[in-house]
Amino acid sequence: MKFPTRPLPLTSVKSYTIASLQQYTNSFSQDNLIGSGMLGTVYRAELPNGKLLAVKKLDRRVTNQQKDDEFLELVNTIDGIRHANVVELMGYCLEHGQRLLVYEYCSNGTLQDALHSDDEFKKQLSWDTRIRMALGAARALAYLHEICEPPIIHRNFKSVNLLIDEELAVHVSDCGLASLISSGAVSQLSGQLLTTYGYGAPEFESGIYTSQSDVYSFGVVMLELLTGRMSYDRTRSRGEQFLVRWAIPQLHDIDALTRMVDPSLKGKYPLKSLSHFADIISRCVQPEPEFRPQMSEVVQDLIQMIKRESSSRSDEE
Repeated sequence: MKFPTRPLPLTSVKSYTIASLQQYTNSFSQDNLIGSGMLGTVYRAELPNGKLLAVKKLDRRVTNQQKDDEFLELVNTIDGIRHANVVELMGYCLEHGQRLLVYEYCSNGTLQDALHSDDEFKKQLSWDTRIRMALGAARALAYLHEICEPPIIHRNFKSVNLLIDEELAVHVSDCGLASLISSGAVSQLSGQLLTTYGYGAPEFESGIYTSQSDVYSFGVVMLELLTGRMSYDRTRSRGEQFLVRWAIPQLHDIDALTRMVDPSLKGKYPLKSLSHFADIISRCVQPEPEFRPQMSEVVQDLIQMIKRESSSRSDEE
C-alpha cells in the first residue's frame, strides 16, 4: 500500500533549473567561485541580461537530512526576511538532489576581505563609514531578533558574512539558515569554528545559543572595524591572537584605545566617538549573556553617535 505523499509547500520564490545555473556560472567554474564556508560554496552567476547573482550551492552534508518539503519551507522562511541590510533571496533550485539558493550580488565582497585582504579598498573605510557599517549590521540583527515572528537567530554572524555593496552599505548574508547549522555534525562544527575563530560567545561551550550570542559576535565584528585586526590571528604573539581577549582590558583606557585603532585610519576620528564605540563593544562582549544589550539598543546608540558627530561637525563649521 502506497502512502500518499504530502504535497510540497507552495512558494512564490523563483525556481531556477540546474541547467540554467550551470550556464550562468559557466558550469560552476573556479573563475566564478566567490567563497566557500560551512554550509556550501558560493559562485558568481551572470544572467543573459548582464545582471549578476550569487549562487550558494549547499553542501550535501548539510542537506542530506532534509526532505524536499523542509527545504522549500526554508526557502519561504528566507524569502520572508525583507530588510535593506539583509542579502535578498532571488530564487532557488531543487533538482537531482541538488539544493541551491540564489541571492542578490554585492559588488564589493565581504567585510572580512575589505578589512584584512585589500589594503587599497581599506583606505575607503573612513571612521564614519565604519560606524555606518556597524549600524547597518546592527539594524539587520535587530530586525531578525525583534521584528521577525518567530524571532530569527543568525548563529553564524561574522565579518565574512557581511557583504558590501557599491555604496559601501552592509548586507548580512546567511540569515534564516540557522536550522541547517543546528543539524548534527554541522552544529558541532559551527560551535567549534565560531569559538576557534574568536566569534563564539562563552556560553557556546555549553551548547547554548540565543539571540544574545549573536550580540556577542556583533561586538567582535565591531572590534574588527575598530582595530582592523582579525578576530583570531595566529601570526600574532600569544596574548594578541584572540582579538576579544586582547582588547577587552584596554577598551576603557583612552591611551590604550588610541593605540588599538586601525593604523589605516591615520588618526582621523574624534576621540569622543572612539570611546562611545568602545563602550558599545564592551557591553556587547560581556561574558554573561543577560548583561549584553538588545540589538535595538545598539542601533539607537549608534544613531546617537552619528547625530553627535554631525552636530559637532556643524558646530566646527
